[in-house]
Amino acid sequence: MPAPPEQLIARGRRVLSTEAEAVAALEDRLGEDFARACRLMLACEGRIVVTGMGKSGHVGSKIAATLASTGSPSFFLHPAEAMHGDIGMITARDVVLALSNSGETDELLAILPLIKRLDVPLIALTGNDASTLARYATVTLDVSVPAEACPLNLAPTASTTAALAMGDALAVALLEARGFTEEDFARSHPGGTLGRRLLLHVEEVMRHGDELPAVRPDTPLSDGLLEMSRKGLGMTTILDDERRVIGIFTDGDLRRALDRQLDLRGTRMSDVMTATCKVARPRMLAAEAVHLMEEHRITALPVVDDQGVLVGALNVHDLLRAGVM
Repeated sequence: MPAPPEQLIARGRRVLSTEAEAVAALEDRLGEDFARACRLMLACEGRIVVTGMGKSGHVGSKIAATLASTGSPSFFLHPAEAMHGDIGMITARDVVLALSNSGETDELLAILPLIKRLDVPLIALTGNDASTLARYATVTLDVSVPAEACPLNLAPTASTTAALAMGDALAVALLEARGFTEEDFARSHPGGTLGRRLLLHVEEVMRHGDELPAVRPDTPLSDGLLEMSRKGLGMTTILDDERRVIGIFTDGDLRRALDRQLDLRGTRMSDVMTATCKVARPRMLAAEAVHLMEEHRITALPVVDDQGVLVGALNVHDLLRAGVM
């Protein structure tokens, strides 16, 4: 018979509580050894080579990916493959970060003499500070847990969570020490949302040419409204003879004009335009354009060059389609 829902929920909560306690216990253990490990990695002129078997290997692979994406060049080395030639991936300029809860994993122990022969720093993440791995290590970080979340105390659960959290602590400490910025992160994630938000420029999302709404100052308001409707940006620019932007007319300006019951044919665009309009530049980050719109509560922007000449336009829908908002 299936277990009742309340029993399943209680079991899940017990696991989460056990793992949360395991991670919380790490905080009090961080001391000089943690700082030494960070200094070794910061001084690394090569790569941080992460290694581990089984579940520790899966955790190690994630730690290596996190390090690499946050400014600390890193890769994962499978210890069994290392015994069959891949040990050549480690150079004298590298640092090795080895994970083993027991500290006695056979495949890992087999490559320890080779690592020591290369005379590279070895940082151990282990739950057994009296283990062979700990004895070989330059620095040992204690990630031991009182018990696994598994009721049999066998399946790696709390121990892998603790090791993963310690790996994150190292990665973030290094990130901050290096002065790693959002722009640096975006360059490592050009396909992600943050990459799009931080690397995309206005000129890559703006509209061009015949898509641009533009009228002259002496254009009747009725024709200006037709231009707005045709171009679908919710605004039109007002240009001088050199195509410099001297004003903008938006949906908001239209509502104010209607409130004043202005003559649509007799009123000129210069009479109703907003002369001090906000503009974007082509090489401005799209994220800056978003901030400009949000700050001034507007939905569209003309894009001008250094001489104020209209070269493009964009609205919130263009930024949404580009994944910037």
